[in-house]
Amino acid sequence: MFKRFAKSAFAARLATSVIGAYIRLVNGTTRWTLVDREYFDKVEQEGKGVIFAFWHGRLMMSPQLCQETDRQVFMLISANRDGEIIANAVSSFDVKFIRGSAANPKKPAKNKGGASAVTQILAALADGDVVGVTPDGPRGPGEKLQSGVIKLAQMSGAPILPAGIAVSRGRKLSTWDRFLFAAPFSRGFYVAGPPIWVGPENDTETLESTRRKVENALASVTRTADTLAGRKDAEPPQS
Repeated sequence: MFKRFAKSAFAARLATSVIGAYIRLVNGTTRWTLVDREYFDKVEQEGKGVIFAFWHGRLMMSPQLCQETDRQVFMLISANRDGEIIANAVSSFDVKFIRGSAANPKKPAKNKGGASAVTQILAALADGDVVGVTPDGPRGPGEKLQSGVIKLAQMSGAPILPAGIAVSRGRKLSTWDRFLFAAPFSRGFYVAGPPIWVGPENDTETLESTRRKVENALASVTRTADTLAGRKDAEPPQS
């Protein structure tokens, strides 16, 4: 019975309402600081689209981005029931969603809207919009960059802006992405890193080098955000 209820439309509406109210509470009571904003301002002033990359575990705080830019913000989100709930929960923020996810190599025949999502992302970037992506999602492993964001930057010519997001209050859950469940009345930090442009080279060695560069940049800004927020669970620098 519980499983049937959990899958019902009523349960989805209830989850949407509760999640949306809580995210609004967290964002509305958090004192936000955008660190190294000049990196974001630089790419905005060029009038080009921006790929705003952050780890999946920081997804809860991402709607605040809409308050930091006058551009339209899009977020790439999974084309499943969970994605539908999240999209509806943050509908009060000025964010639009692109539904789709990367193909699952174990289920190559299953269409998850990947091709359509890429088309929509490229169109948004061509219009000069901001597209938020979690390059370790939707399946993980957590904080390990997948190559999709590199391909998007290559196809669009838009820079990748690595971003670390952290809050002083809240806890990291024991999920694959170490999801940061933010608490109200926090100090919040967005830390921007230098924009990364991806060249046209398609050889394996160059693409892997670029992937590692973006992954390390994301690890660095996330660690900085955690440190500024006073989080004791900040990850140590990679050796």
